[in-house]
Amino acid sequence: MLRPFIFVRLEKNLAMESLEDLRSRVLASIAAAETLAVLDQARVAALGRKGDITERLKTLGQLDPDARRTAGAAINSVRDEIQAALEAASLHLANAELDRRLAEERIDVTLPVAWPAAGRIHPISQTVDEIVAIFGTLGFRVAEGPHIEDDFHNFTALNIPPDHPARQEHDTFYLPDDAEGVRKVLRTHTSPVQIRTMINEKPPIRIICPGRTFRFDSDATHSPMFHQVEGLVIDRGVNMGHLKGCLVEFFRAFFDVDDLPVRFRPSYFPFTEPSAEVDIGCARVNGELKIGNYGSWLEILGCGMVHPKVLANCGLDPAEYQGFAFGMGIERIAMLKYGIPDLRTMYESDVRWLEHYGFAALDRPNLVTGLTGGAV
Repeated sequence: MLRPFIFVRLEKNLAMESLEDLRSRVLASIAAAETLAVLDQARVAALGRKGDITERLKTLGQLDPDARRTAGAAINSVRDEIQAALEAASLHLANAELDRRLAEERIDVTLPVAWPAAGRIHPISQTVDEIVAIFGTLGFRVAEGPHIEDDFHNFTALNIPPDHPARQEHDTFYLPDDAEGVRKVLRTHTSPVQIRTMINEKPPIRIICPGRTFRFDSDATHSPMFHQVEGLVIDRGVNMGHLKGCLVEFFRAFFDVDDLPVRFRPSYFPFTEPSAEVDIGCARVNGELKIGNYGSWLEILGCGMVHPKVLANCGLDPAEYQGFAFGMGIERIAMLKYGIPDLRTMYESDVRWLEHYGFAALDRPNLVTGLTGGAV
């Protein structure tokens, strides 16, 4: 019985000595680590799933209960010591790394501030501001109205017959019948604003009506939602000469061409009589359109004298009052002025596109600074 007892004690002493060697080696590797990455390698080698301490713990199941308790306590003691050493070394290396970065990554407070990129004004918003600024100098004010309209304001009051193509579902967005059985539409033009103004106000009237309109159409030059601006003047003694002078003045100011030719061609619209299409001078050079006195023509808007039936529908006496009206697409004139080739890009919300075609906030025109913009 004596010899087996002596053999077990010798095995136990040998195991303790081996554990002590392991402890010394791991602690030495921790102390020698100069970076957090090297320290993590020492941690994995000792305490990882296949680390030395972990493997030593796996052998406890092969021992008898007394030996297991003694060996387990010894191994856990070494493991706790190693973990404490790892935490202390990690804190030391992290502080050292922070000190190094503080010493090397200095901020030069004398350098100028790098301002963040400023936002840009969309070309449509810029064009609306330009239109308002120009017509504002001509005595016009801005009038607005709802996007959802009834048949009377959108069609009937404007002398548009029941069989007109604009009333068809392939051209107009209709809404479901409301509780009263009335079928509303998304306005197809801003002319309903003119109707509402003539019904609610007494002449003289001089307004422009910029805003969103809606039609079934989508390609490089059309969009289901787009912007129009329409103008209306109602007073005694108004004639086509006033209309021509107003539009010529506007186009020459908008395109900044003093001798821009403007041509009026007879046309037909249900809500004006007589009616005209308006062309401006242009030229196409190497695939690029140029606005100016170049000998060619480009159609740009429709206009005319307000039809007597429209005046009567709004409660005005055609024998006493006359007026003129005009309308144009805001996207269209913006594309012409700023060289934008495709209408659809205006609605893609591409920041790169806006950075290229957009305008600085201080460039927005107003009645004080005019088209040049700038701080007031």
